[in-house]
Amino acid sequence: MKSFTYERPGTPAEAAAAVARNPDAKFIAGGTNLLDLMKLQVETPAHLVDVNGLGLDTIEATPEGGLRIGALVRNTDLAADARVRKDYGVLARALLAGATGQLRNQATTAGNLLQRTRCPYFYDTAQACNKRRPGSGCSALDGVSRQLAVIGASEACIATHPSDMAVAMRVLDATIETVDAAGAERNIPIAEFHRLPGDAPERDTTLKRDELITAVTLPRPLGGAQVYRKVRDRASYAFALVSVAAVVQPDGTGRVAFGGLAHKPWRVEEAEGDLPRGARAAASGMLAGAAPTHDNAFKLVLAERTLGAALKQARA
Repeated sequence: MKSFTYERPGTPAEAAAAVARNPDAKFIAGGTNLLDLMKLQVETPAHLVDVNGLGLDTIEATPEGGLRIGALVRNTDLAADARVRKDYGVLARALLAGATGQLRNQATTAGNLLQRTRCPYFYDTAQACNKRRPGSGCSALDGVSRQLAVIGASEACIATHPSDMAVAMRVLDATIETVDAAGAERNIPIAEFHRLPGDAPERDTTLKRDELITAVTLPRPLGGAQVYRKVRDRASYAFALVSVAAVVQPDGTGRVAFGGLAHKPWRVEEAEGDLPRGARAAASGMLAGAAPTHDNAFKLVLAERTLGAALKQARA
């Protein structure tokens, strides 16, 4: 790990200003992803801005009937919150499907959204990776791509987003609140937060460099049966081959978001109208335009079957 300097600001705006002043600075909270990347020298920040002392660690009801989740709320605490378990069960289940208890104790709400891909070519600094070093190429295109994207990818990158929590947040239509170095606040719908790779895969989100996430807001509860189903190679500490977050109403209508398929949580709202007709009809629209590799075409069948299992579980 390369040497770095460190500071602990007193307010969110001061933290954003500290990052704005230094082009090689990064925010750090739980550090469960960033520190791993620093040890591998995939990330090499010269300055770390610790945001743990900013008081962004509470869960509060909103006037509109939803919940406002502080950016520093730990994953364990969020999954255990009685209001989340009662009204946003898909979120609690997604959180508990992620990583291990020890990591959930440390990982934060904002950090979970900002995880970088677990593509092995991104982690291996001897390999070409446009996400790690723009313009260097993508070794995954001709490499082992079993875990990687089948939809929304580009010639520059076929990585997937690893978060379970983000998939549930997408199906719930969460909003991300931020503040920048000038103290300006912004609300970003989660549908607009994560990016597809295009020709700039190094940019995971639509955040400006000096924007700090302060909270994530959930709208009023949706009701219905809420399911999170994750298919992975082993039962613990493994990222999704395919995951499905589903909210299904008694009349069969609902919402669905997929994980493990794309550079961001994958939801096609126009295709959700086909849910009452079953998983095959809905998946056909949701996965239209997919372009799998020779290694991961099985994900298209697996996605349809996982959606079918989730719908069956919800309707039961």
